[in-house]
Amino acid sequence: MFSPEEKRQMTEADIRSKFITPAIKNAGWSDRQISEEYSFKVNKTFTDGQMVLDPKTKKASRQDAKRADYLLYHSANRKIAIVEAKDNKHSSRDGLQQAIDYALLLDIPFAYSSNGDEFVEHDFITGKQRQLPMTQFPTPHELAERWRQQYTAEELKIIQQPYYTSASDHFKEPRYYQEIAINRTIEAVAKGQNRILLVMATGTGKTYTAFQIIHRLKASGTKRKVLFLADRNVLVDQPMTQDFKPFKDKMVKVSNKKLDSSFEVYLALYQQLDGETDNQLFKQFQPSFFDLIIIDECHRGSAKEDSNWRAILDYFSEATHIGMTATPKETADASNISYFGDPIYTYSLKQGIEDGFLAPYRVIRVDLDCDLKGWRPIKGLQDKNGNPVEDRLYTVKDFDYNIVLDDRTRLVAERITEFLHKTNRLDKTIVFCANINHAQRMVAELSRLNADMLAKNPKYIRQITGDQTAKNEDLEAFCDVKNEDKAYPVIAVTSKLMTTGVDSKTCKLVVLDANIQSMTEFKQIIGRGTRLRTDAGKEFFTILDFRGVTRLFADPAFDGEPVVIIDIDPDNPISDSENDQPIHNPKEPQTVKENEGEYKPVIVLEAGSLKLRILDEKVQYLNEQGELVSEDIDLFSQREIQKDFSSYEQFQQSWLSSGEIFSKFYTDEKWLNSLRKKNQFGRQFDDYDVIRKVGYGKVPITKQERIEKAKNSGYFAQYSEENRQVLGLLLDEYVKSGVKDLSKPELLKNSQFEPLGGLIAIVKKFGGKALYQKAVQGLEKMIYSD
Repeated sequence: MFSPEEKRQMTEADIRSKFITPAIKNAGWSDRQISEEYSFKVNKTFTDGQMVLDPKTKKASRQDAKRADYLLYHSANRKIAIVEAKDNKHSSRDGLQQAIDYALLLDIPFAYSSNGDEFVEHDFITGKQRQLPMTQFPTPHELAERWRQQYTAEELKIIQQPYYTSASDHFKEPRYYQEIAINRTIEAVAKGQNRILLVMATGTGKTYTAFQIIHRLKASGTKRKVLFLADRNVLVDQPMTQDFKPFKDKMVKVSNKKLDSSFEVYLALYQQLDGETDNQLFKQFQPSFFDLIIIDECHRGSAKEDSNWRAILDYFSEATHIGMTATPKETADASNISYFGDPIYTYSLKQGIEDGFLAPYRVIRVDLDCDLKGWRPIKGLQDKNGNPVEDRLYTVKDFDYNIVLDDRTRLVAERITEFLHKTNRLDKTIVFCANINHAQRMVAELSRLNADMLAKNPKYIRQITGDQTAKNEDLEAFCDVKNEDKAYPVIAVTSKLMTTGVDSKTCKLVVLDANIQSMTEFKQIIGRGTRLRTDAGKEFFTILDFRGVTRLFADPAFDGEPVVIIDIDPDNPISDSENDQPIHNPKEPQTVKENEGEYKPVIVLEAGSLKLRILDEKVQYLNEQGELVSEDIDLFSQREIQKDFSSYEQFQQSWLSSGEIFSKFYTDEKWLNSLRKKNQFGRQFDDYDVIRKVGYGKVPITKQERIEKAKNSGYFAQYSEENRQVLGLLLDEYVKSGVKDLSKPELLKNSQFEPLGGLIAIVKKFGGKALYQKAVQGLEKMIYSD
């Protein structure tokens, strides 16, 4: 026995080992470290710990995983209780809020907190709380019975079926969110729900979740014949060789015109089953043939009422329909929620990243001058075909859709290549283009810039679009992470084909060079990079954005709940009621499908006809709070300055001898002002000192200090008194406006130079324009001498 004072001096670990663990064991719970019936696990983690990217080192590190002090199981399928421990300096209730929060996250019906004196229980089934002596912690049978009271005997027969496990197949236990998705689906089916929607972010294992749902429902005898529907070969082929592999010879991919009814699990493309009206293969089976239909990537149109795909679902209407997607589609003419109902579970991209199951990302926004300012042709300009180019302002919405600027494609390809040179030229990359025509041109430019890599392997760059005969082979090789013979292609250039359902686990660079306004499409594209593969060296991925598409990250809808679209029939208006909700209509723009054929813009301007350049780049990172924050502007600026001038001496020489540097730095006042604000530089410092400090770490010198140094340098001694006055006035002007104005003779027209004779007289006194400019250039060298 311990005195109250001795107990108060104990650590939390002591309280657990001496009081809480014995109390749980004495109630009949086993502490075996396996998921057996009536067991518990101590200090159990249920996330991997968020990966956080360090913007300075460009490396990611794991944060602490979320863990529960105790997780109690009443079967391998079901966590039934969670216990949070506190030391005895805290009250018994101090851990209850944490226990409740974790219980909500894990879908656990009972939460407990204890400080070693007593337990406090929160029952989610009844909503009640109570205090319990340490000797009266509930037994496994008691908690199990309280949980079972929610269900009938028939429902429990379905719900309590175990997961599929096999050491030979290397099947791991489900992650916590997969477990919730599976359990809620099984419970919904057991209770007779026939339309079910699961929303799970790309890369979180929807197909594995589907497999476990099918296995448990088949094992219970509730569902015998299952149809797994998708709209792309890769979405059918991957499950057959991976997650669905345990079904073995009971599974078949529909590929023949004659359907065989002897199998139990059918995987099929919508297009295969639903041809013309007189050739609808699915009608070879009776409407009651399938008990369960799972629709993968159901946002892609299967819930649209006038869709041919919908005909399959309507024909097998007696079956349970489960829709699975990362991005529920909610438009005026296609609504997943209207068809399936509200999602029974949602696991978002944000949650996946915070839990450490998905890769964080950084964003590099690249702004081209023609995109920011628009582009207008000069008078009489002709395209490649000799046709006059319409005189109007073309914007980023036009480029590669209505007009092709080959120079723009070249510039984008150069930036992609430059990025890979600085990171790793073998990093898997997906480039999303506007259309097939754009993809073809992008492949040509990337091939020109990466000829050395193509010489090593001709499949280094591949166009993976709907019109390519080898698209499936290339796609499989791009996604393969196990077979070293399939390390190529490295760069996949696509349009729509790879936006969804592509298991590109090691993709480290996603390039956006298409106008994307659909939130559904944007989420799917971002999902190509979110898979985390630390064993393959992938801890984060980069989004290189040339179209400003990543502005959608700031949209509340990016990680929010979908909104149902309701069309009001004027002949059957909805009356006012307290249940009416605001109606939103985020109708998404129609996009050109790849299978609609190649799209050829009518205006093409060949390479070399324009002088385009990158005006700005903005780097953003996902921080620990899941917020997209800008990279430190000093880091970005230092990198850009040193990219142009590898040494401080080169920068200084260029500043004094060339006007080119002015066009880069002085035209972007926003950038310079940002540097000034960040480094607390007032106007007493020249732009030169701002740049040299940020770029090379040089101690800044005020303008006043610079002119004093110039006056004391002895430089003035070679000139007459009047000319020294002119140089002195120029130094005063430098303090006010900066050196960029000193080299212009027009400056001598200002009023302060009138007493000395004005522009023409002053230039003559120096011996002409050339000698005057030489004097000013010498003055500038004195100003900037170290």
